[in-house]
Amino acid sequence: MNILKRYLLILFQFSPRARTAMVVGLDLGLCVFAVLLAYSLRVGEWRILSQPIATLIFLASAMWLPIAFFQGVYRSLLRFSGAEAIKDLATSSVILSVLLAVFVVGFRIDDRIPRTLIVLVPLILFIFTAVSRLVLSALLRESLYSQSRKGNRHVLIYGAGVAGRELSMSINHDPEFQVVGFIDDNAVLRSRRIDGHPIWHRSDLETVLADNRVDEILLAIPGASRARRREIVDEIRRVAPSVGVRSLPNLSEIASGRVSTSDLREVQIEELLGRDQVTPDPQLMGANVSGRRVMVTGAGGSIGSELCRQVILQGPSQIILAERSELALYMIEGELRELVAARKLAVDILPRMVDVADARDVERVFRECRPETVFHAAAYKHVPLCEEDPIAGIRNNIVGTYNCCIAGERFGVRSFTLVSTDKAVRPSSVMGASKRVCEMVIQSRAAAQKWTTYSAVRFGNVLGSSGSVVPLFSRQIAAGGPVTITHRDATRYFMTVSEAAQLVVQAGSMAKGGEIFLLDMGEPVQIHELARMMIQLSGLAVVGEGGRVGDIDIVEIGLRPGEKVHEELLIDKCALPTSHERIVKASYNRIPVFFDARFAALLALIEDRDAARALAEIEDMLAPERSLDAKVAAPGRSAEKPKARSGRISKRMASATKPKRALES
Repeated sequence: MNILKRYLLILFQFSPRARTAMVVGLDLGLCVFAVLLAYSLRVGEWRILSQPIATLIFLASAMWLPIAFFQGVYRSLLRFSGAEAIKDLATSSVILSVLLAVFVVGFRIDDRIPRTLIVLVPLILFIFTAVSRLVLSALLRESLYSQSRKGNRHVLIYGAGVAGRELSMSINHDPEFQVVGFIDDNAVLRSRRIDGHPIWHRSDLETVLADNRVDEILLAIPGASRARRREIVDEIRRVAPSVGVRSLPNLSEIASGRVSTSDLREVQIEELLGRDQVTPDPQLMGANVSGRRVMVTGAGGSIGSELCRQVILQGPSQIILAERSELALYMIEGELRELVAARKLAVDILPRMVDVADARDVERVFRECRPETVFHAAAYKHVPLCEEDPIAGIRNNIVGTYNCCIAGERFGVRSFTLVSTDKAVRPSSVMGASKRVCEMVIQSRAAAQKWTTYSAVRFGNVLGSSGSVVPLFSRQIAAGGPVTITHRDATRYFMTVSEAAQLVVQAGSMAKGGEIFLLDMGEPVQIHELARMMIQLSGLAVVGEGGRVGDIDIVEIGLRPGEKVHEELLIDKCALPTSHERIVKASYNRIPVFFDARFAALLALIEDRDAARALAEIEDMLAPERSLDAKVAAPGRSAEKPKARSGRISKRMASATKPKRALES
């Protein structure tokens, strides 16, 4: 066998034409042998040569070659021969049988040729050629990969379904991997085999990893929920922390093609956090967008750019990209133009450099573009930076929102949606307080007029955004650690950026005027647990965990100014349902009609850069809210008390306000 493999490798070095000629010669030899065998089976004796045999050999050989070339038999790569190659051989054999019948029966070329050979010769020839292809294919693959497989990766496939089988077939052609077997949740499949590889039950995982060399586990479960994926990854990490884990994408990503090793990727933290994403409602997605002129402020930011991507797919007549950063605007414009060209969308893209905190600049853009729908995502969102420069945070967030509202009303905006944050609930920071005042601006303008429909959408952290801890943790892990967390017990809500943008668009379509919508973000995630999962997904171990030395340490550095231990989404727990299962509405509807009268005073303080008095003014604006919050949380009321928090007002805000007016209740 080794000698045969060696000769096959030598033959493989010839040119493609030479190799094709060799296969043609092999087929002709098999054709001669098929005629001799068929004739001997028919007449009951072996004859080397006679006139009928010679005639039949000539006919079969002369017909087979043009038929096989026409059917593409010799275009198939020999080492990848499979079902398609066998199908071509079968078709060629059927055609050969028909042509033999024409000459032997129709033209009566030789009456001594038994008519049963018309079927028997093509059948035997098909069997010989098919077996030769499969044997040569297996020997060639084994010969070519035997050397490269000495240092390859032994993989265990988790999932014995269609995706797992196709992945195994792809691996058979990839010298980088070698399949050890399959793991599956279905106990019925235990001890069965796929392509010669054993199938084990998930309860056997620890034994399988102990008894076999496994370098990597490939998750071929594209239909599994996030919760199930997390269970599997946690179990693998518990049993074998050093074994790598990679995954196939979800069903929607692989539905259009076959599964291959090129589809494999590292397991993303987004796949393990939160609840499963809900398919957006097409009617809600397009209600305020399709055929309209749509403006997205902060279009180059994490949320703003994803809003642009989601909006442009709904077919607006025009999308206005309002952004202050030249680079960010350049990047999102280029991406959207490529998307429009690829999808052949009839959407006009208008990039506009604008500072939302500059009233005249905002008015210029609104007058020129006349948007009908506005998604206001322009904001400063980094809590510590706003603590360092509160005037900049207040100016950009509050004044920017107010300017866009006034300009929108003046120039015909029909729908205005503010992107808010969970930090606006009982705020303990400048950023959180400024965003709550932004929500009050929306409620105030909704009460002051009827033409523009206002709403705000509140949600927590977005995975992968510029303010998310996920990119920070990734950089720290890549650098060898340590991974820094603010507080061991800190929790945050997380959502993917695409789902957040989709829900913002859908919530804006449901607005009647002044609502604050809340996105269901699932259960809060402990930041320490998030850091641990990310370290383990990188194939590393946490220092001191499970009695091992570990690779990367998790270090607690303390809360930064203005941060809380736990964030909230609701001021009370009596949120009202909406037509969308992932969107609820705050039950309170506090319209701060006093805001417009006080805005001029706040603007003057901002222009004077008087941070202390500006923060005190904001404290006065929020004072009625704290009073109502106390009533909501009072004994005998239906609302639950908020979670305990250890977040404290920042030193800057504490020095700028009276103790009795601290932003955190």
